[in-house]
Amino acid sequence: MQNFESRLVQWVIARRWWVIVFTTFFACAAASGLMFLSIDSDLRVFFAKDDPHLVELEALENTYTKRESIIIIVAPKQGDVFSNETLSAVQSLTEAAWQIPYSSRVDSITNFQYTTASDDELVVADFIEDPASLDSNQLSEKRRQAFNESLLINRLLSSDAMTAGVVANVIFSDKTPEAVDQVARYSRQLRDEFQEQYPEIDFYLTGSVMFDMAFSEVGRHDMLLLAPIMFLILALVVGLSVRSWVATFATMFVVLLSMLSAMGLAGWLGISINPASANAPTIILTLAVADSVHILVTMYRLMHDGKSKHDALMDSLTVNLQAVFLTSLTTAIGFLTMNYSDSPPFNDLGNIVAIGIVMAFLYSIFFLPALIAVLPVKAKPAPVVASHRFFEGLANLVIKHQTAVVWSLSIFVIIGAFLASKNILNDNWIRYFSENIPVRVATDVLENRLSGADYVEYSLPANEPGAIAEPNYLELLEKFAQWLRQQPEVVHVYSVSDIFKRLNKNMHDDDDTFYRIPESRELAAQYLLLYEMSLPLGLDLNNQINVDKSSTRVVLTIKNQGTRVFRDLDQRVQQWLRENMPDYMHIRGSGLSIVWAYLSERNIVNMLLAAFAALVAISLVLLVALKRVDLGIISLVPNLTPALLGFGLWALFVGEVGLGLSVVSSMTLGIVVDDTVHFISKYLRYRKGMYPEPVDAIRHTFFLVGPAMAVTTIALVAGFLVLSFSDYKMSSDMGMLSALTVSIALVMDFLLLPALLLKLPNKLST
Repeated sequence: MQNFESRLVQWVIARRWWVIVFTTFFACAAASGLMFLSIDSDLRVFFAKDDPHLVELEALENTYTKRESIIIIVAPKQGDVFSNETLSAVQSLTEAAWQIPYSSRVDSITNFQYTTASDDELVVADFIEDPASLDSNQLSEKRRQAFNESLLINRLLSSDAMTAGVVANVIFSDKTPEAVDQVARYSRQLRDEFQEQYPEIDFYLTGSVMFDMAFSEVGRHDMLLLAPIMFLILALVVGLSVRSWVATFATMFVVLLSMLSAMGLAGWLGISINPASANAPTIILTLAVADSVHILVTMYRLMHDGKSKHDALMDSLTVNLQAVFLTSLTTAIGFLTMNYSDSPPFNDLGNIVAIGIVMAFLYSIFFLPALIAVLPVKAKPAPVVASHRFFEGLANLVIKHQTAVVWSLSIFVIIGAFLASKNILNDNWIRYFSENIPVRVATDVLENRLSGADYVEYSLPANEPGAIAEPNYLELLEKFAQWLRQQPEVVHVYSVSDIFKRLNKNMHDDDDTFYRIPESRELAAQYLLLYEMSLPLGLDLNNQINVDKSSTRVVLTIKNQGTRVFRDLDQRVQQWLRENMPDYMHIRGSGLSIVWAYLSERNIVNMLLAAFAALVAISLVLLVALKRVDLGIISLVPNLTPALLGFGLWALFVGEVGLGLSVVSSMTLGIVVDDTVHFISKYLRYRKGMYPEPVDAIRHTFFLVGPAMAVTTIALVAGFLVLSFSDYKMSSDMGMLSALTVSIALVMDFLLLPALLLKLPNKLST
């Protein structure tokens, strides 16, 4: 291997101009794929096409209608909704919302189809037809009538009548980012126009389409802002560590080429950018700096000792090549195991970053040395600096107190593992956005003042076409709806049994005693036919009843309290159906919230398998490379403990783990191995060379590799902390926990790893 390393280094330096030209050409060709990158803004991008819960949701949507909406919240600053001005605003907004692109239905308190009886006829009309003409008594009467309508309260009108909602259902002919952008821009313009026209009323804009748009905008914002900030921070960190503009320029050039090549190759491979993979540029920038820093810091150290640039460069590459290769391989393995995730965006993130790591390795061992060989690099012999005194003192501390270090850190790890088990699996996709993001502001208003932002749906089939009019079926439906209304999480339940009860009352002279299920199928079917024939175009019941009237949809509106709540509720529903409606015990809850809830739970299990797979693969790599079982086992200890301690501290201060954090263990496992590999490889080199005694080898390993380990860790922590400033909580939490894990890893490599190496029998460690 030594001969191969030397020959490779000599070949690169001898043909440096050819290497520079070829790698530059390759980088440009790879980066040209950037033109093919597209942004996928659909929230459903998080679900695999064969996700069983997504398949069930799509089947339900094909039976009824797809629930994609624009919700405009109307909140008067003074008084309640039942004023002439506010109701006029709601009516005008309802009419204008029909012009939203792809709009198929608009519901509000003004166009709610209110039914009354006139002699023997059923009268169906807008609940409020001319709000400007209503006097105070008529407004009070409308208020009273509204509070008697279960399909209005906590859906289109708040329980205190202080807030109303206008809901536009959107059906895309082809849901592209351009179509989503078109709907979002039109809706925002509509809101702004009404805000200007009615200054005494606040208008807020939310809904699933606005969330799709927010995903796109936040992802684009992170790529365009956070990546450049990260690049500048890295340049500062590298510049302060190597104190050479040439080395800083060369390193940042390699980093930039790695990132552009990876993103370009992603474009060539047809990988789209989504809320998770939008973090790839920042992560690649963070990781790509490590290889160059190790090579350059060692080179400058040798030049300070009096070697020429070429000799120092060749020696540095020879010393670092194996370690750089191993660290790149293990880091890539860690990210590739993200393909175990059930969520495609994390597959994309892992694959793009793995490509970037490979690019960084190739550029570091080919392009970087060739570039350094032609650039003017100088370094004067330097005295011992403060950093060297620090690492010498750290080495002496570990050597003197090696037993205490091992036991004390072991206790911390045990405590961390115990705390890590206390984390609760929970996700709240609405809270994924920072509180300053408009759609988050609007959704908080929706949940605090009007209704809920999440829907859980149950499709209950009848025995045959038209059988939804059977009294027995409707009684079961009503029983189910009433039980659901008693559940603490449920804000509103939409069931057609309420419509049948209201129609039965209407057809008996609006006698409240007849507010119940019709007594016969024929009567119920007649009522439904009369009602549907009276409904205006666009406000039919196709969103609740299938075409042949053999099934209906019960829709639950829920205030978002996290995926754990949805799983618990769905399990209670299954239990209730088994006990009270055994014929429907096979019915499962559906809706994006349910799909998300079970994805989060399933993904944790899969990512634990991924972490195990990464551990096995990395262990085999280290065992083969180090050719020592004992060192291979020891190398795993400082690599496993950071994640345990990181999740332990997370449990202490946060306590919840969601979809974004489920990938941190496998992702960081490959990263934290880097410093371990560099430390052990240098330690073995010294043991086999000038310093056969373990104590001397530990001291000189600290002196040689310590500064580079510190610099690369600072760069990694800085990169992940930059992610923590994302307005997308999944990214910010992932960045925060990753930064914490990498920081702990450095402590373990500086304290626990050398202490364990010193505990090896002397004959085994030579």
